[in-house]
Amino acid sequence: MASSSDSNQKPTSTAARPPQGVKFARRTSSGRVVSLSRDEDIDVTGEFAGQNDYINYTVMMPPTPDNQPGTSDSKPDGGASTSRFGSEPQPNRGGSAAKFDRRVSILSSVNNKSMLSRSQTQDFDHNRWLFETKGTYGIGNAYWQDDEYGEDAGMSMSDFMDKPWKPLTRKVNVPGGVLSPYRVLIVIRLILLVFFLTWRCRNPNYDAMWLWGISIVCEIWFAFSWLLDIIPKLNPINRSTDLEALKDKFEQPSPSNPTGRSDLPCVDIFVSTADPEKEPPLVTANTILSILAADYPVEKLSAYISDDGGAIFTFEAMAEASKFAEVWVPFCRKHDIEPRNPEAYFSLKKDPTKNKKKQDFVKDRRWIKREYDEFKVRINGLSEVIRKRSEEYNSKEEIKEKQIAREKNGGELPEDEPINFTRATWMADGTHWPGTWFNSTTDHAKGDHAGILQIMCKVPEFDPVMGIADEKKLDFTGVDTRLPMFAYVSREKRPGYDHNKKAGAMNALVRASAILSNGPFILNLDCDHYFYNSEAIKEGMCFMMDRGGDRICYIQFPQRFDGVDPSDRYANNNTVFFDGNMRALDGLQGPMYVGTGCMFRRYALYGFEPPRFYEHTGVFGRVKTKVNRDLLQARSREPEEDDDQQPLNSDSDSELGLPQKFGNSTMFTDSIPVAEFQGRPLADHKSVKNGRPPGSLLKPRPPLDAPTVAEAIAVISCWYEDKTEWGDRVGWIYGSVTEDVVTGYRMHNRGWRSVYCITKRDAFRGTAPINLTDRLHQALRWATGSVEIFFSKNNAIFGSKRLKFAQRIAYLNVGIYPFTSIFLVTYCFLPALCHFTNNFIVSGLDVAFLVYLLSITVCLVLISLLEVKWSGIGLEEFWRNEQFWVIGGSSAHLAAVLQGLLKVIAGIEISFTLTSKSAADEDEDIYADLYIVKWTSLFIVPLTIICMNIIGMVIGCARTIYSVLPQWNKLFGALFFSLWVLIHMYPFAKGLMGKRGKVPTILLVWLGLLSIIISLIWVAATAAGGNSTDQAGGGNVQIG
Repeated sequence: MASSSDSNQKPTSTAARPPQGVKFARRTSSGRVVSLSRDEDIDVTGEFAGQNDYINYTVMMPPTPDNQPGTSDSKPDGGASTSRFGSEPQPNRGGSAAKFDRRVSILSSVNNKSMLSRSQTQDFDHNRWLFETKGTYGIGNAYWQDDEYGEDAGMSMSDFMDKPWKPLTRKVNVPGGVLSPYRVLIVIRLILLVFFLTWRCRNPNYDAMWLWGISIVCEIWFAFSWLLDIIPKLNPINRSTDLEALKDKFEQPSPSNPTGRSDLPCVDIFVSTADPEKEPPLVTANTILSILAADYPVEKLSAYISDDGGAIFTFEAMAEASKFAEVWVPFCRKHDIEPRNPEAYFSLKKDPTKNKKKQDFVKDRRWIKREYDEFKVRINGLSEVIRKRSEEYNSKEEIKEKQIAREKNGGELPEDEPINFTRATWMADGTHWPGTWFNSTTDHAKGDHAGILQIMCKVPEFDPVMGIADEKKLDFTGVDTRLPMFAYVSREKRPGYDHNKKAGAMNALVRASAILSNGPFILNLDCDHYFYNSEAIKEGMCFMMDRGGDRICYIQFPQRFDGVDPSDRYANNNTVFFDGNMRALDGLQGPMYVGTGCMFRRYALYGFEPPRFYEHTGVFGRVKTKVNRDLLQARSREPEEDDDQQPLNSDSDSELGLPQKFGNSTMFTDSIPVAEFQGRPLADHKSVKNGRPPGSLLKPRPPLDAPTVAEAIAVISCWYEDKTEWGDRVGWIYGSVTEDVVTGYRMHNRGWRSVYCITKRDAFRGTAPINLTDRLHQALRWATGSVEIFFSKNNAIFGSKRLKFAQRIAYLNVGIYPFTSIFLVTYCFLPALCHFTNNFIVSGLDVAFLVYLLSITVCLVLISLLEVKWSGIGLEEFWRNEQFWVIGGSSAHLAAVLQGLLKVIAGIEISFTLTSKSAADEDEDIYADLYIVKWTSLFIVPLTIICMNIIGMVIGCARTIYSVLPQWNKLFGALFFSLWVLIHMYPFAKGLMGKRGKVPTILLVWLGLLSIIISLIWVAATAAGGNSTDQAGGGNVQIG
């Protein structure tokens, strides 16, 4: 609507422009008409309607309900047309009157008096307008007009109320403001390194060519090593999960799941242990308790522990744990306890009553704490109880043997013949323990015992079993008291068989679990890694069940640790690797498998290929070719078969070259297609490929029977893997100390991808060796495995075309990084050699050298700061990692290279020390292990480097001070070099000082005397030839 004043305000512009037939306007909430046309004058009164008045009309645009056209009060006879905003009467008129009414009807809602009713504030009354005109909002889930869109239309509002399909995960890219400068600085530093190394090669130090040559070789290798490390970091990403969407999709009532039962797949959890002395059963029991209390459907969860030592101590500790779980697990569910490891929970320093709403929480917590204390006493006293029990039974056996001997000898004991009987280890039921005995004998030794499988907790009921109020225990009314299935497994071991350490034990668990529960997903944990987040399994399941999840072979969770000293002296948290390198690999083909906290797809562990993958060819793998294995199989199937119901290995395995040698257990091979099908994502959207129908996992699990358990015992026998592909293509891969990295590499090499799952609350936590000796032995084992990988067919150089270029570089760096120790140790000795010889790696500290050094250092610092920004690593953690890189590189990594070369050249096998798990008492200092000094040969090289640099600094200072013409430039260069080495070695030196932080006085005295004596002898020995050298040097600092 337009006013006459608007026309009068701009007569000139109106006359200048040609007449506009149609004008557009809208009415604001205050009732004012605003033009949307180029002409700002609007005439809708109809007073000047002429011969062509059907052209000159204004269209009122209704963006909001305030100005939507509606039904007028009067309804003249005639037809009515329907708009998407309601019904408008259309009177039957003809001629010019019809043309006039056509113009007026568009603005009928504007001219209607009741619609323009004003409130007392003279504003437009929106509610009255809706009431009097029966105005509507159209079609949708906010409002539905029943009289217009009823049942006859075939639609209803319920069609709009269904929740839209939602992805379960989301990829969050690193902000461009951080990532772009990070990449630019990497390129700049690479260019600077090229120019610097070129300058170094063109400017030799003719006074000390050997120093110059050694330093050049080391610097070139450091640049190459840095390049291998930084290339995989060019594309870091973050990921997030949506647990609510997972619940809505799998655990809510739907047409395919009327009862709302969980449609999630089953999960088998593996825990491995080998030595109860180094891995205390109390630590393992707490891990098992946290697993049994995990927030996942009880009937879908199964737990297994592999006791590779066959120790009765571990067996009975697990029996005690399963008994205590009957009260601990319901307590956790009732009060939503986090974490669900009792030892970790009761050690929390925060207020336990925070966010606890139930009134009986304090009483329940006090009762369960008392029960746990008694449980700990029983666990810690098991060793003595078992020994006393065995002695008692053995005494009875000895008495029986003596009685038999008397009966044979006429009532007297034979003096010449000793009484022979077996001193066995006895179980509580009065039978011999089939595993390892305290007094080892044939068939009962650590490497010679029968296979053991014991179901500690049976398969749970399909329906929830609610607890009741028990005066002797707790009130578990309304709480599900079921426990997941839990089994103790100790594989058979016999002399003459290669049992392949942890990898062999894990493969035995894979076969046994396939017979007993056959969960399509396997989560493996070390015995000291417990559930810190009870929903960790669901977090990982979001990735596996999302679209594209059928291409994921495993979900790797970061490792987090308890009990690490606040300063993290030896970089035990390893955050640079877990939050930096692994997060960056997630942007490529996925993170590496690091041995624990990893959820596997069982089908991928069996050595099969993914349903779809890419092949990378061309320069740097820039040419990608997509290979769809589903299509290859679809061509080989019968036309009437349903592809969604067929497992990937149903028909054409032999044609595709898939593994066939799984052993002679038909029950095991029959379980493979079942596991593959159940591990598929839900086919609830057209973007989900290779999915399964909703509601296909709602059937209850059958109970275990004797033939099934007998078959499970058969597949853990030591001979089962003969003439099979176990350890070569199937399961965990044999032949390396670091079987975890090799296993993950094989999967990536077949085209699978992995995902890094960082949760808001840490998924799992474990213990780390905070003692210097244990930490170095751990680094030695990792580095030794890397050297084995480098000299094996698992070297990434021989990888397939399915491996991305940057992913190949990352795996190549895994095998190469220990060899950096050779150059690092040599470089750390160079400062001392410079002091001894009064020379430096360059001829002088000229401007070019200092500018290059400063530019490269500043660039590296900026790169590190940006890496800290996108990875969330602390600066102190980054610095600790750099320090331990020098400490580990000069000790453990160098020893690993030597051991690896001995194995390759001489065939000498490598043995590693099992990392001890801490189980300190409550009253003890949790950091007590940090100050224990346990001598090892790995200390020799770092100690030598420290002593040589200190002695070299004394010699250099003494020579320069007492020289006639001191060469300060060489001294400053060598001193800076030595200080760089000593600062990196500081944590190592502090570890040798013990708890008080003091070096023994005698050591300081001898080190000082030795330095002074050596420096004096060196200066005196070189005094004769020093005159010519001093004259050549000059007494000033030479810059330029």
